[in-house]
Amino acid sequence: MGNAGGNARRWAKRIVIGLALLLALVFLTAWYFLRGSLPLLDGRRTVPGLHGAVSVTRDARGVPSIAGNHREDVAYATGFVHAQDRFFQMDLLRRVAAGELAELFGPKALPLDRANRLHRFRARAASAFLNLPAPERQLLERYTAGVNDGLNALGTRPFEYGLLRMQPRAWSAHDTLLAIFAMYLDLQGNATARELSRGWLRENTDAAQLAFLLPTASRWDAPLDAADIAVAKAPLPERAPAWWGQAAPADPALLALDDMMSSIGSNNWAVAGGRSQGGGAIVSDDMHLGIKLPNTWYRAQLQVPDGNGSTRRLVGVSLPGAPFIIVGSNGHVAWSFTNSYGDYQDLVAAQLDAAHPGQVRLDGQWEKITEHAETILVKDAPAETLKVRDTSLGPLMEAGGRTYAVHWIAHETALVNVNLRRLEGANTLDEALAIAATAGIPAQNFVAGDAAGNIGWTIAGPLPRRADAGDATVPLADGAASWRGWLTPPEYPRVINPPGGQLVTANSRQLAGPGAALIGDGGFDLGARTRQARDALAALGPRTDERAVYGVMLDDRALFMAGWRERALAVLDQAALAGQPKRAEAARLLRENWSGRASPDSAGYRLARGFMWSLYELLYGGANVRMQELAGGAGASAAERRWPEVVARLLDEQPAGWLPRQYASWRALQLAALDRTVAALEADGTALRDATWGARNRAAIAHPIAGAVPALRQWLSTPADALPGDNHMPRVAGRTYGQSERLTVSPGKEERGVFNMPGGQSGHPLSPFFLAGHADWVNGTPTPLLPGPVEHTLAFMP
Repeated sequence: MGNAGGNARRWAKRIVIGLALLLALVFLTAWYFLRGSLPLLDGRRTVPGLHGAVSVTRDARGVPSIAGNHREDVAYATGFVHAQDRFFQMDLLRRVAAGELAELFGPKALPLDRANRLHRFRARAASAFLNLPAPERQLLERYTAGVNDGLNALGTRPFEYGLLRMQPRAWSAHDTLLAIFAMYLDLQGNATARELSRGWLRENTDAAQLAFLLPTASRWDAPLDAADIAVAKAPLPERAPAWWGQAAPADPALLALDDMMSSIGSNNWAVAGGRSQGGGAIVSDDMHLGIKLPNTWYRAQLQVPDGNGSTRRLVGVSLPGAPFIIVGSNGHVAWSFTNSYGDYQDLVAAQLDAAHPGQVRLDGQWEKITEHAETILVKDAPAETLKVRDTSLGPLMEAGGRTYAVHWIAHETALVNVNLRRLEGANTLDEALAIAATAGIPAQNFVAGDAAGNIGWTIAGPLPRRADAGDATVPLADGAASWRGWLTPPEYPRVINPPGGQLVTANSRQLAGPGAALIGDGGFDLGARTRQARDALAALGPRTDERAVYGVMLDDRALFMAGWRERALAVLDQAALAGQPKRAEAARLLRENWSGRASPDSAGYRLARGFMWSLYELLYGGANVRMQELAGGAGASAAERRWPEVVARLLDEQPAGWLPRQYASWRALQLAALDRTVAALEADGTALRDATWGARNRAAIAHPIAGAVPALRQWLSTPADALPGDNHMPRVAGRTYGQSERLTVSPGKEERGVFNMPGGQSGHPLSPFFLAGHADWVNGTPTPLLPGPVEHTLAFMP
């Protein structure tokens, strides 16, 4: 018995020791694996094919300065550091565009892959690459060599692939163009849902009702070429459409009202030299995008030969996947972007008939369909073959039992290029504007300024040529003319050196004059954000500087939402509060817990916001359900961003024919919206006073792999900071959406430029650069645009 007990204890001890050793081995292996995928920061590498030496120095935040005497060598080194810090991000970017995510993530990624594979962007990228001039192809080839050398120089594969049990695929020169197509999907991909939404409204609403529900401008608009847009109000029809006021089939008290944030954004502006203390233009930019770890943008300083025997310093943000600065300054000109939201896509009604096999009727003509078999690889599952039917007006898609050709400017491979790189050599505003009009990117508001103090705006990217200026942002009827061809650079609209000495764009309608018809309306924002930024910039006075111009990006004043607060307080009168303690608390918070800003500690702000969105749901909710059956993202707010002005007008005029029959009065409707808001905010047991904006608007920024491996989320996420700001004000901020960078610079005075961005340079959680600088972005702290003192040096030698 004693020996048996002793043996059992010895075996138990051995098992415990064995398990401990095994766990230690697993831990050490994982640690080695993670550490092995960290980038090289110092050292010397010999690289065949270089024209000369290239250096990559980094500062304390990991921001690289890349210097060489040949542009191709700088492209090589840029590719090397991009791959070492961000290869998984680059891979996702090309896979999103190509519809290849399921190869990494399995069947759950198939719906997105199917939607994106419709456009066959991988094949289009290969075709577009062949269209590039030989020097541009060579530049991308050298960048690609750097990417693949950087990937292979890691001690182990990037950690994400180990967790996914996959091997990374080498980068190709075509993949840089896929990155451009990915931005098309991000910036213009909502057009299909918008057109289907507007098409549903057209079919379920008469012409007078539609004109009222889809205004073409609003009192908030702040165009570049006028103080306002004078658009007569559409007559208010006597009756609402039949669908109006039908509630959505869900318990309204449980809907996450404050989740309904409009993901539309980007701000940029420029102040002319006559208003800047330094005499040069000041350019500011913050592009609003979905925010993940790592961030979309990668900070960099490139020192390249300028062709005249000297060196030009380029500073700003790059996109991992491309070898040039996207937004920044070259010492002579600074430039910036916001999404233009023009009309760049048509859904063209198509007819299929068994009597015409293999053909489709478009624009009144029968034509042959070209079929492509697209194979989608699926991790841990059989591959799927998708049949894409292509036509002269784009691929065919089905929605609502109908067939459409998707006629999108993104499909024109002749227009995809890397001309944006030519901004490196621009010396004047005029040169920059001319280059912008040739850029092969999704059409953007391009705002730039030069060292001489000139400022200007144009569109960067292709503009389709339309036969007329009519509203084409609904599916076209059979036989209606879609766009044909595209505008030439001399035809592009421009605004240069306006009298006020400033230019502001923020995704709303850009022009009041005839140039507006060249762009069209593909989903403009309401305009409140643009107007607030314009007025805040003007208030800086006749002499301002970079810090002040930067500060406008942090403007979180709730000027737009203040009107909805006033409406809520007006209806919460004594009669409404009698015997209604929850309404009384809401009224108190609207009065006392309102700072006039979208501040994290304000319950009043969240109540006012919820009130507006509750009205939206009570009036549009039933229609939204039907529109969402057509496409993801469809709905009344997708059909028309100016819907708050439509609702405000109804509340002001209170027409009997537009009051939903379940309410005795417009006052009763507004009280129902308030009650609904309160119920939603208290649904999880939260006291109304604690339902602050900050309680909802907390950062939820994480690495994509956190979704695939939730156990690692705490190491792959930013802190859950309460964020000030919201849509309809310059400081746009949401849980996973907002200002993806903030940059302000005067060209030639980059040492005075300021910058911050969410996350850090590296996509690796063990890197000291993973979240370096993130707290400055949260707090809005301006930090230097130029890299700091050198802490690491990596040299490349031929």
